[in-house]
Amino acid sequence: MILIRTMLRDIRFWIVVFFILRLVGITNPPLETGHNWRQSLTCMIARNFLEIDNTILYPRIDMAGEKTGIIGSEFPFFNYLIYLISELFGYEHWYGRLINLSISSLGIWYFYRLAKEYFSREIAFNASLVLLSSIWFAFSRKIMPDTFSIALLIAGLHHGNCFLRYERHRIIHAMMFFTLCTLGMLVKIPALSLFAGIGIALFVPEISLKRKVIFFGLAGLSLASVFSWYFIWVPHLLEAYRFQLYFPKGLLEGAAEILPLLDLLAEKFYFAALHSYFAFAFALWGLFRFCKFESIRYIAAFLGVTCVFALFVLKTGSVFPLHNYYVIPFVPLMALMAAYGMDKLKNTYRIACIVLICVEGIANQQHDFFIHPDQAYKTELEGLLDRTIEENGKIIINGGQSPQDMYFAHRRGWSIEPDRMANKAYIDSLISLGARYAVVDLKHGNFPMHKQIGENTHYRIFDLYR
Repeated sequence: MILIRTMLRDIRFWIVVFFILRLVGITNPPLETGHNWRQSLTCMIARNFLEIDNTILYPRIDMAGEKTGIIGSEFPFFNYLIYLISELFGYEHWYGRLINLSISSLGIWYFYRLAKEYFSREIAFNASLVLLSSIWFAFSRKIMPDTFSIALLIAGLHHGNCFLRYERHRIIHAMMFFTLCTLGMLVKIPALSLFAGIGIALFVPEISLKRKVIFFGLAGLSLASVFSWYFIWVPHLLEAYRFQLYFPKGLLEGAAEILPLLDLLAEKFYFAALHSYFAFAFALWGLFRFCKFESIRYIAAFLGVTCVFALFVLKTGSVFPLHNYYVIPFVPLMALMAAYGMDKLKNTYRIACIVLICVEGIANQQHDFFIHPDQAYKTELEGLLDRTIEENGKIIINGGQSPQDMYFAHRRGWSIEPDRMANKAYIDSLISLGARYAVVDLKHGNFPMHKQIGENTHYRIFDLYR
């Protein structure tokens, strides 16, 4: 009985439990309801490292038409890990799921250790459970770098804290702080908002001036590396290759876009972040208690992170309220506030609250572990094309702006809006740029202008030269 009680109070046990839970459907193709397009794009870039060019500085997609496909995007470290495993074992899309799940699970362990340094073990333990059942639960198994990025950053912050506070392995901690934080922010620049919390070290008199200088010097080098990628190299890629993944807004422009969407913006915090109304209520109460009882330096660190995150929200404009995963960098802080809010409850009540939060969070996300049966047909597309056309024949597909159809086609070319398939002048313009075949998903209409050369239940293929 004592052994069981000890095990249940060990966060490592719960990290393993949640890891096993999220193995359900881990080999699924990126066809679940949420954000399958972004997962397809991640896989596409990884596969092109394997098949075309493995230079990490040049991420490449398949839907750029006559262009090279080299794209100005986040630093493709996550994609590159998928590529490296593919070099060893052959390409499979689900490698990305397993990589993300593994690193994100380690991130929870580092989150617990870091929180325990500044708060009680109970707060750290409960905050980790809240984070495990938050939006982190579903997105840590998607082929997307969002939780992966934050996990790397949290691990880096833990090592930075060890460098500042302890004598043992100082050089190793300094190197890990720089490397992991840099990679975390390179992979997804919104992680910078959590990085802003390092400012708390300025107000800790126990840390020597020399150690602070080294610490913030490394932080400066880290930020310089991140800014070099996003503000020097990415603009170069855009100038040279003319294809862009994201479109940052000016602060006023972003605010104007968000203003009509305030209800969706609020929903990202009161529900999407923690996927539990119960947890959000505790987060609000915890924030009140935190501001009332904690020292000014802790409050300043919280405000620093919040202000930087608010700037990020404005820079993304309407994209933030329309996409739930953009809130992920702020979720660890919300989980910490929720644990802080329930800290003074009696043990029995606190356990009951944690159980309710975890059950609510998992129940609100379990659907994301399965693909829709009516989408499974897309996995047949590559086989149909292999039987019908040559590998390097450029295609037009009626998949809209999503890269999903082009990814499953495993071809290069154009993915266009379905209604443009009937525009002869537009199709002729793409033929002049090198389009050779049209692939039509019959869910979105037919294409009678050219000779049909292949079909199955869901697709028809047309020769644009005939």
